[in-house]
Amino acid sequence: MDFEEKVIGTKRIFDGRVISVRVDDVELPDGKRSKREIVEHHGGVGIIAVTPEREVFMVSQYRIAARSMMLEIPAGKLEASDTDTLTAGIRELEEETGYRANNIVPLGTYYATPGYCEEKLTIYLATDLEFVGQHLDSGEFLNVKKYPLDTLYEMVMNNEINDCKTAIAILKAKALLG
Repeated sequence: MDFEEKVIGTKRIFDGRVISVRVDDVELPDGKRSKREIVEHHGGVGIIAVTPEREVFMVSQYRIAARSMMLEIPAGKLEASDTDTLTAGIRELEEETGYRANNIVPLGTYYATPGYCEEKLTIYLATDLEFVGQHLDSGEFLNVKKYPLDTLYEMVMNNEINDCKTAIAILKAKALLG
């Protein structure tokens, strides 16, 4: 059976700086109709930077949606003009940590919340790092600290890291690097 839902109409509800919201009228596979509320987002990129000593640069920052400090890999949202996620990932790593990577491997692209949001996150693994100087965006406040990869893996397994892109990046880096 074909489970694809066909969009038969769209109504824009909100256009913001980071997200937009629309309501799609859809025809379901059984011919019935329904509505789908969709959050439009340009997507994001994250980069897990690992030193030769198997330490990972992590950032902690306050996230208003979670109402708490979050431990995350360096990451950022894509702008409408960002068509190259690799370039955006390199930019975010340098802005947030001050490091540039001489070796970068893609770890995949993932939907953040596919039930209602179009946001896709692309994740990279960065190694062979050199310090070039941190330059945070205006209004960006975060702390940078190195953690052993094995410690981060245990934190993911103990549900101490609550950010999905970060958990995926740590698990994939651990699998690739042993």
